[in-house]
Amino acid sequence: MNLDNQSKYLIGRIISDKRDKTVTVRIDRKVKHPLYGKIITRSKKYHAHDEHNQYKVGELVAISEISPVSKTKSWRVIEAVKIS
Repeated sequence: MNLDNQSKYLIGRIISDKRDKTVTVRIDRKVKHPLYGKIITRSKKYHAHDEHNQYKVGELVAISEISPVSKTKSWRVIEAVKIS
């Protein structure tokens, strides 16, 4: 994965591909509870631009920040990430 020239990127899983040229990507992060110390999962959803509608639900992808494409889309799918 060549992300050297990208400004900001995140890795997450596609949870929806129902819209044209748009996928919804969920980014999970683990944080420690401030009082109890338990590790909990926080997640956030981003809408990312997928020009050729080539990515499907369940794929792990890298997304990069771009100038806004629409009201809710300011991310673009770079590539599918291979888990090794």
